[in-house]
Amino acid sequence: MKLIIAYIRPEQLNAVKQALYAKGVYSLSVTNVLGSGRQKGFTETYRGVVMEVNLLKKVRIEIGIGEDKLEAVLDCLKNGARTGKEGDGVIFVQDVVKSIRIRTGEDGIL
Repeated sequence: MKLIIAYIRPEQLNAVKQALYAKGVYSLSVTNVLGSGRQKGFTETYRGVVMEVNLLKKVRIEIGIGEDKLEAVLDCLKNGARTGKEGDGVIFVQDVVKSIRIRTGEDGIL
């Protein structure tokens, strides 16, 4: 089992969800986050005051998946989130040692 954590642009969330749903992946968690990376932020002027925005809005997607669907899910994330511009995001893949469904006590789900 794997845990995929992806940080993407908020406007790309619908494209990623549609790609995942097309592959039969419906279980995911989505969180709005702020962060900085290579994109580094931007400056803007608001009412005559120059403001530096270092933390940009991103969306964090977490997906627990079996080994058999890993490559398909990674393709959905890469293709759905790609705009070709800096700041498209990053994907992390981690091993999951154990998973348990709370309602039934079922072990090794996904």
